[in-house]
Amino acid sequence: MNAIDAIMNRRSYRGKFLPTPVPREDLLTILQAGCAAPSGCNKQTASFIAVDDPKVLAKLRAVIQPPVGETAPAVICVLTRRIVAYRDRCFAAQDYAAAIENMLLAIVALGYQSCWYEGHITDTDQIGRQMADILGVPKEYELVCFLPVGIAEDAPKAPVKRPLDERAWFNAFPAHN
Repeated sequence: MNAIDAIMNRRSYRGKFLPTPVPREDLLTILQAGCAAPSGCNKQTASFIAVDDPKVLAKLRAVIQPPVGETAPAVICVLTRRIVAYRDRCFAAQDYAAAIENMLLAIVALGYQSCWYEGHITDTDQIGRQMADILGVPKEYELVCFLPVGIAEDAPKAPVKRPLDERAWFNAFPAHN
């Protein structure tokens, strides 16, 4: 699958996954895609933990309420650190967003599906910190995203997108009458 096909075919898949394991080689490729993402001032604030051990997966799932990705045979947890790039500028959110998108595209290119779960993880109930503690993540890191990875049980559905001419233009913002 070429890059444009991966972009156009990526969907946020929230359904059930087949129990087929995700080979470590594929997880490694996905992690490498995350590490290849651009990073503000090359501070490389995003890090990742791939989880495929059923015992660890069970511990993570036990703290995710309401449950998501509970049938995925593997997950990737995305971590960030707030590192100042220059003056008071920190690009942690941009760094991990670029890394997540790279990984989502790699996931689709390899024949798997996923969904970017962030708000569910970083809300006031501190699910991300609970997950980080299970994984032994130091306090200076924040677990900001949970990506279930696996073969979809059902075909992903394409969302309805606004027409291109309502969101993208050439040379200037369109005039309003």
